[in-house]
Amino acid sequence: MIKLVLTGIWVCAITLASVYFSVYLATAPAPAATDSKQGALELVKGETITVPIIGDGAVTGYFLGRVSFMMNKDMLKGVTLPLAEMTTDELFSLLVGNKMVDIAHVKAFDPKAFREEVKKGMNERLGGEYVAEVMLEQLDYLSKEDVKENSSGKPTKVGTPVKIVETVPAGEAPVPAAH
Repeated sequence: MIKLVLTGIWVCAITLASVYFSVYLATAPAPAATDSKQGALELVKGETITVPIIGDGAVTGYFLGRVSFMMNKDMLKGVTLPLAEMTTDELFSLLVGNKMVDIAHVKAFDPKAFREEVKKGMNERLGGEYVAEVMLEQLDYLSKEDVKENSSGKPTKVGTPVKIVETVPAGEAPVPAAH
């Protein structure tokens, strides 16, 4: 009989202890996400912009672009400036008259150098290390003739935009030949 009572007390003690620890662990605060680099960054979406390309004293075509930024959250707390408008202005300053993107030599375009140039320009303009990463969402080119044909309202064959930044899906990447 005493063994039965002691076994019952032991089962009750184990049950109470397991319930206590499960409730304690369930209500424990989550670790702070600010410890990681990604937790300290905030996405600032860029606007779609159209930049005229001037050559030989006339407009030869237009860039269509959208660039977003991963920016430092802590530094953004004190910024009262309109970030979307500032990023658009910086892209205009970089692309108008700058030969970073040469339509005659599209294959020579270096997206990494373009991103670094935009990051450097934005950080200089804001006066600190605000921009951590630049993301190219869209960067296309339309010639002046394509725009004229599209705006005339005539049913003509529409030219396709020239892709400046092209990515190959992982499943379609060419396989290197075996030697």
